[in-house]
Amino acid sequence: MYIVKAEANQVERIVDMSIRAFETDVNVGGVKGDCPPEFDSVEWHQQMAREGHLYQAMIENDLVGAAIVFPDETKCSVYIGRVFIDSVYHRKGYGIRLMECIEKNFPWATEFNLDTPCWNERTNAFYKRLGYRIIKVEDGFVFYQKRNSEPNTIQNFT
Repeated sequence: MYIVKAEANQVERIVDMSIRAFETDVNVGGVKGDCPPEFDSVEWHQQMAREGHLYQAMIENDLVGAAIVFPDETKCSVYIGRVFIDSVYHRKGYGIRLMECIEKNFPWATEFNLDTPCWNERTNAFYKRLGYRIIKVEDGFVFYQKRNSEPNTIQNFT
């Protein structure tokens, strides 16, 4: 798997994947319709792509998921705003591979931060398994952080 900044012609497919992926949250404690803001908005995803925050996850030539990532080069941290794998690819290890790609894509980062709803058993277990630690719980969300003890000092501005 590899990630690249999303291509404009892929945004609608990415949104379709987002809808399928987040609608499966009802299987892990979510309430129908309780999805992330703008998860189904083509316009919002187009804006994220224009701003360079939307990445598409690829296996060879197949689009399998996406991520919205906000690097902060000044503080050497990356906020992972959203990750999702198309539901047809769930339970195949692609989520783990996507997170590894994000971490490798920002070798200069000393920390990665993200949050997920408290009720989502799947994502909470997933982030813990990947080495993320809880830094706080607030307003129904669990905030996670993973520190990179030896970041690569060569900056990658992809």
